[in-house]
Amino acid sequence: MSTEHVAGTETAEPEGAPGPARPTPVAWVLLLPIRFYRKAISPYLPPMCRFYPSCSTYAAEALTRHGAARGSYLAIRRLLRCGPWTPPGRDPVPERFTFRRQSPGMSTEE
Repeated sequence: MSTEHVAGTETAEPEGAPGPARPTPVAWVLLLPIRFYRKAISPYLPPMCRFYPSCSTYAAEALTRHGAARGSYLAIRRLLRCGPWTPPGRDPVPERFTFRRQSPGMSTEE
């Protein structure tokens, strides 16, 4: 038996791994104003976000990953944290949804 490598047959993800998240229909509608903001308004404003990723990127990812209701909750919670009373830094969208605020490095397991 030959173990030749055939070009173009390798995959980036292991078999059985889920593909990229797709937004639900309601989340897709909620993404429209975010896309409009990012294309039509954001290029004319100076960069001033306190967090990485930016709030619009965070909201789009939260809606795509967690759906309309949970994603909206996460996006609104993030916007309410955006102020001088919160230290800036990296704030990624959580892999699993929870109502508890999770600081980087903080575990919700007890």
